[in-house]
This record gives sequence, C-alpha cells and structure tokens, in this order.
Amino acid sequence: MARKGDQDRFSTSTRLRLLGEQTAARVYRSQNRRQARRSRLTGRAAFLALVVCSLVVALAYPMRQYVSQRSDISDQERRMDEAKQQVERLRDEKARLQDNLYIQRLAREHLHMVLPGETGYTVIDPEAAEQRGTEEGTADRPWYSNVWDGVDHADSNKQ
Repeated sequence: MARKGDQDRFSTSTRLRLLGEQTAARVYRSQNRRQARRSRLTGRAAFLALVVCSLVVALAYPMRQYVSQRSDISDQERRMDEAKQQVERLRDEKARLQDNLYIQRLAREHLHMVLPGETGYTVIDPEAAEQRGTEEGTADRPWYSNVWDGVDHADSNKQ
C-alpha cells in the first residue's frame, strides 16, 4: 500500500506533468493560431494589394486620356471664343469700310492724302530726327552707301 506521502508526491508529479502538457498544448495552439492568422492576413493583404494595383493600372491610361482630352476641349473652346470675337471685329470693320468718310479719314492718316485745295503739312519730331541722324551719321550719305555699310557690318559680325 502506498503511503499518504507517496500519493501526494505521485499526485504532485502527475499534476506537474499534466500541467506541463496543458501548457505545451496551449503554447502550440497559440503559435498555430498566430501563424494561421498571419498567413490569412498576409494572403488577404496580398490579394487586396493585387486588386488595388490592377485597378490603378487599368484606370491610369484612361484617366490620363480623359484629363488630356478635357484640356484639349477647353483649349479649343477658348480658341473658338477668340475666333468669334475676331469675326465680330471684322464684321464691324467691314461695316465701317462701307462708309466713304471713314475711308477718307484712313487715307488722310495713313497715306497723308489731301484733297484738292488743301495744304498738307508733315510735322517731324525734332528729337526723333536728331536721333536718326546721329545713330550712325547716315543722314548725309546716299542710301546705297548705307546699304553697303550694312552688308559690311553684317559680314564682320558673322565672323
């Protein structure tokens, strides 16, 4: 027969062994769960990343084309508005050119035209004439000398 002390010792060692086995089983289960959870999370994350990358690749070119075409459309609309404004200005100019007084005024301004019996005057700005004459001292020389000097000057700058 076993003594009471032997039973306690046996039961204690048995209890320790059982406790050790239970602890080892818990640790093993928790490691398996972590690995399973980590594997499952990694697989989901990889699939999600693949889906996101696929969407980005699939939508990148059409979005770029869309933005480019919107830019082209706005540019064409701006050019169309400018063309409409130019057409309107040209219509106004055409209507003004139908008036003989407007044509006479343009001829007087741009061509220095005078009607018979009128005396025409041309006022020269003294500062502008002085600057033109002193630029290269060309006012006193014949025109062909100025042209030839210009050719010589251009040749010397080229080399």
